[in-house]
Amino acid sequence: MNTVAQLLAHKQHWNDGDHATHRIERVHTIPQASTALDAAKLMNEHHIGSLIVTDTFNNIAGIITERDILTRIVTAQLDPASTPISKVMTKEVIHCTPDSSLDEVRHLMTDCKIRHIPVIDHNNPKHPLAGIVSIGDLNAAFATDLNIEVKSLRQYIIAG
Repeated sequence: MNTVAQLLAHKQHWNDGDHATHRIERVHTIPQASTALDAAKLMNEHHIGSLIVTDTFNNIAGIITERDILTRIVTAQLDPASTPISKVMTKEVIHCTPDSSLDEVRHLMTDCKIRHIPVIDHNNPKHPLAGIVSIGDLNAAFATDLNIEVKSLRQYIIAG
């Protein structure tokens, strides 16, 4: 598996484990006027670690993650029920495209110290948000590729 498009196509297979009955594979969004508490409840409900924040025109305005809530709300002792997402979200959204290589995405995550990257398809202006890639998705892709390699090597050794 080399590209984000391939990863997105295979994501559902990796979710057949512990959270399969709870997690529907789609990108969850939340309006920027919502509160941090709304965001935390939505992430908890769907067993996810981030939400894409949208503006009044349904465009991407930012991203909010579990880490944002912890560092910008909990440690700042803000009231999550009255703190709007727009005040604590990450506004500069780092993204990739479906054609991005998984190595590029892994380097982005490492260099920028982030764990979620939205996938923007510039060829689809009506629905540019094609998905989201998490560090867990990259790890699952890597594990899948390693399993295929191990099986191939075993077959090679057995065949002599």
